[in-house]
Amino acid sequence: MRPSHKPTFGRLFREPHRIYLDWQYRALAARGFPDIRIAHSAVFRSIAPDGSRLTDLAALAGMTKQSMAYLVGQLVGFGYLTLSEDPGDGRARLVRLTERGRRFMAAAQDLSERYEAHVANLLGREDARQLRALLERLLTALESEPEPRRR
Repeated sequence: MRPSHKPTFGRLFREPHRIYLDWQYRALAARGFPDIRIAHSAVFRSIAPDGSRLTDLAALAGMTKQSMAYLVGQLVGFGYLTLSEDPGDGRARLVRLTERGRRFMAAAQDLSERYEAHVANLLGREDARQLRALLERLLTALESEPEPRRR
């Protein structure tokens, strides 16, 4: 049974995202990517089209190099990524998408667009457009000022 009180601001952020992710990862599995987990998104959302250093991936994802190395190792094993020598620094390794990794990224993008269309069907096109615009404004504002000011 759900509480009858007004949902918290955090719940209003969290629950639509959880519902979306649950759907997206089921849909990805149905499209031939059953081994991808939500944790792997830290790699995919951070990787540059021409490859990224592991340390850069970790920094962008806000995680330790060891944690990122674990995720990258899994994805290399699953055939989504390769590791190669960084031509700019022989000590570093570049993480790159394989063809399977590029297919996964395309499928994830397609599903994201499909879900945005679903939201537009639920809310109406204008409300969905306004929601996107507000979320973009909020993201920009929070990136520059993530915490409330002290009173």
